[in-house]
Amino acid sequence: MQRGRAVRRSPGWLSLALLPLLLPAACARPANLSALRGREELLPPEHLNGVRLERDGHLNRELPQELFLGRERERFEEDSQPRRNRRKLVGIFAKVDRNNDQKISAKEMQRWIMEKTEEHFQEAVQENKMHFRAVDPDGDGHVSWDEYKIKFLASKGFNEKEIAEKIKNNEELKIDEETQEVLDNLKDRWYQADNPPPDLLLSEQEFLSFLHPEHSRGMLHFMVQEIVRDLDQDGDKRLTLPEFISLPVGTVENQQAQDVDDDWVRDRRKEFQEVIDANRDGIVTMEELEEYMDPMNEHNALNEARQMIAVADENQDHQLELEEVLKYSEYFTGSKLMDYARNVHEEF
Repeated sequence: MQRGRAVRRSPGWLSLALLPLLLPAACARPANLSALRGREELLPPEHLNGVRLERDGHLNRELPQELFLGRERERFEEDSQPRRNRRKLVGIFAKVDRNNDQKISAKEMQRWIMEKTEEHFQEAVQENKMHFRAVDPDGDGHVSWDEYKIKFLASKGFNEKEIAEKIKNNEELKIDEETQEVLDNLKDRWYQADNPPPDLLLSEQEFLSFLHPEHSRGMLHFMVQEIVRDLDQDGDKRLTLPEFISLPVGTVENQQAQDVDDDWVRDRRKEFQEVIDANRDGIVTMEELEEYMDPMNEHNALNEARQMIAVADENQDHQLELEEVLKYSEYFTGSKLMDYARNVHEEF
């Protein structure tokens, strides 16, 4: 999610987000396989498809589209023809409507969300195979921290052969402070992804966890710890509502920025009170946040299904009809499909 002002985060994560050569934008979508470039695999992505929070604690604003469209999302983004997109949406509606009663129930939506989440998982697995080969030059099936470090520094403009030689001879590397800070943060993640007994060698599966913590319960827990650390103001390793919705210190530049901040606080308050704080005690523990963040949690998928239905359920029957989905197409697809009512019957 992009905002005019960022939520408070640690300097290390900020440094990770400020590497334009490696990540075009802090919340950039993972590229498809044909569009991948050699340097992008070196940093774990800031945005994780199908995960409810970004790495920096922001709400994932594009979650509804990710969960409803899955891999189809790219086709909606690339196709600017409203009529063609309408037909795609009608087709998706028919797939979600398993019992063909012309309505989508919460259970049907839940099942669909789980399928789309699995699609995102499999896409990450396939991308990781390419990424792993890029950083495993000797093809031995394991990547050492030094191998990764050499490739990373080479992508930052350092001479790869010189860096490799210095690391081999344990010579001091002359690295700027910002790059060193990024390396330190990456090494923390590397240690966490390295399953016991630790040897600083990552297999392909461990490297997947390094890039995509949602694929590993241990790495998901580590990501939650990082988010709590950055938002927790009193050091009790739990989050209160004021901590979760607090804005960074600073003045609001203009009314538009104030409106953005007001919307951001309102949305985070609602998410905290109605979804994340499972026992409604006003405190979010790491356990609660971890359950909330788990993309393969079926209970979360059902809650998400009910929320998605509630957004467009104009007749309040707790189900979605095609007309409702088309009317609220911007919520489900990110694209506003005009003249939905006039055209809905044409699609049949």
